[in-house]
Amino acid sequence: MFPREFWIKKIQEAWRLRSIIWLVGVRRIGKTTLVKSLSEAHKAGKNAENGVEHRSLLYYDCELKRNRDLIESDVEEFWQGKENKIVILDEIHRLENPSEVLKIAADHYPKVKVIATGSSTLAASKKFKDTLSGRKIVIELRPLIEADLLAFAQNKNPKIINEDDENAEIGVRQQCHNALLEKRFLYGGMPENYLSDELPEYAFEEWIDSYWSKDIQELYELRSKFAFQKFMELLFIQSGGIFEASKFATDCKVSSPTISNFLHVLEETFVIDVLRPYHKRKNSEIVSAPKVYAFDTGLACYLKGWSSLRNEDLGIFWEHFVLNEFKAQLQNNADILYWRNKKKQEVDFIIKKKRSQTVIAIETKWQAKNFNPDNLQAFRELHPEGENFLIANDIQKSYTKNYTNLKVKFISLREFISQITLGTAH
Repeated sequence: MFPREFWIKKIQEAWRLRSIIWLVGVRRIGKTTLVKSLSEAHKAGKNAENGVEHRSLLYYDCELKRNRDLIESDVEEFWQGKENKIVILDEIHRLENPSEVLKIAADHYPKVKVIATGSSTLAASKKFKDTLSGRKIVIELRPLIEADLLAFAQNKNPKIINEDDENAEIGVRQQCHNALLEKRFLYGGMPENYLSDELPEYAFEEWIDSYWSKDIQELYELRSKFAFQKFMELLFIQSGGIFEASKFATDCKVSSPTISNFLHVLEETFVIDVLRPYHKRKNSEIVSAPKVYAFDTGLACYLKGWSSLRNEDLGIFWEHFVLNEFKAQLQNNADILYWRNKKKQEVDFIIKKKRSQTVIAIETKWQAKNFNPDNLQAFRELHPEGENFLIANDIQKSYTKNYTNLKVKFISLREFISQITLGTAH
């Protein structure tokens, strides 16, 4: 069991606000392992300021009938005596009325800290008659992020150089970081796959089969396995591109409305990230076509038939990795969009914070030398207010460059995340 300190801290912080946490994420992203590791974190006295470190942990796998019977035979009796404990309800959608179980806990047993896990949004399952608005905090567990990579690598090989090690040469640290990232791109961000010594092709195929049988079949009334899986395959192959339903309908032998429904299902089950275009309805801007990213670069490589990466592949997968970091860090606290005009000029990411009148414009490059300011300049001609960033993998220390009517900060992903979470980027 490897530590995922970022996520443990995020759970602890959420419990300060609500007693119910809905931990979501795709199958095999590590939800069960993470929640079980909370017990070890509490024994070690971590996050003591949140007042939950000494609680005992009770784990219930709702895929087991005996646990479902125990919980549902008398819900109020189930919660009695669990004050000041942590209760984990894994795969809670397997219960007949999961929303009632959580609602009773929130309303009548607020001293119980609860984590319910699942592979889709609450609204996705017809069993959830109540979305528990105001009673829960949703945390989406993402594929491995920057903070996970070094922790996982050092647990497996303590000789791995820490990027913060001032005694190591910058070039050596960069090589170490590149190696971790390139493995993350090819093997993907599902923990078991990333830790594999060999490319886990069998695991990718098994994941696709279990996703259809255990998530799609249980939560949705989809009939065409071929069309759905074909659509997902094509979507992953062109991951990071503009989505147009009509282009997929012919290859999948279904209608455009069916394709749009498939897209909705994939998004609700966290298998894709859909970015809507930022616009102010100006004639030159794209206003409706979204960009779609696969949740896992390893699965995308598998569906592309790739067993190795070329240098030219690193840029698009770095873009995926940056997006994954944004999603993990920001959760639902900001809108992550993109921008594109009818001349096909595009800005990778636009971040719009809640209640903010300005937007942050971000370009990503594997190497900073490949940056061209033209797209950011075109964007700022229409939307002049806000900061501009270039996030590149090879930047060690941030610096600013001035172009015609444009100022861009060149920054590492780690430093950018530090600024945006502290609120200094706006």
